[in-house]
Amino acid sequence: MDNSTYVALSLAQSMRRDLDVTSNNIANANTVGFKGEHIVFESYMHRGGAENAGSEISFVAETGSFTDDSQGPLTQTGNALDLALLGKGWFSYRTDQGETAYGRDGRFTLDTEGTLVTLTGAKVLDTGGGEISIPPGAGDLEIARDGTISSSIIGPIARIGVFDLPDLQAYERLGNGMLARPQGAGVSMPPPATRTEVVQGSIEGSNVQPVAEMTRMMEIQRAYERAINLMNDGDGLRRDTLARLGRLG
Repeated sequence: MDNSTYVALSLAQSMRRDLDVTSNNIANANTVGFKGEHIVFESYMHRGGAENAGSEISFVAETGSFTDDSQGPLTQTGNALDLALLGKGWFSYRTDQGETAYGRDGRFTLDTEGTLVTLTGAKVLDTGGGEISIPPGAGDLEIARDGTISSSIIGPIARIGVFDLPDLQAYERLGNGMLARPQGAGVSMPPPATRTEVVQGSIEGSNVQPVAEMTRMMEIQRAYERAINLMNDGDGLRRDTLARLGRLG
């Protein structure tokens, strides 16, 4: 393949990856606590050899993705165990596989043993990384802005852990809006969030803007089509050249 084909191929591969991420954002536009993801691209310059007279060729290179941690809209539910976060902090959970994960989905409930869990069954953790249990007969629960759970009957019970993730962009997505540290990054707890408030009786919606993502998807599709057309045009020129050479021979 000539250089134009390689350039078009790099663009097509990058646009396909961007299309997958954008489609996932759109699919989660109504997912509670979901944070959008975006691809980062760079131009990779390659200096051609003697056959290209030292000319530079620019390829499209994907350098990774980043999580958009902007605030999502809050919706009041009136449910005492629905919690939203105002700020950059993250709830901490323990998944069924025993892995520590972080997310912004605050739709909590109590399991049969009185443990505070998410709707998917993950255990909600306190500031020390332990599970939170609500004693029987605790009555109505009040949750303060700092995450402290209290009962008018027995007083303070626990404090929900809310943490800052300074290395957020290195975290891996697990599904259900959860993130986890990459393997080998250690198990130490991140620092507690100092500028995040817990809002009882509300949930945070996704920060994905569907109209913007749909517009981006159409732009990606057009760029992908241009790359495919460029490769097809290159193949057509080569076939035409070989056919003419064959006739001359």
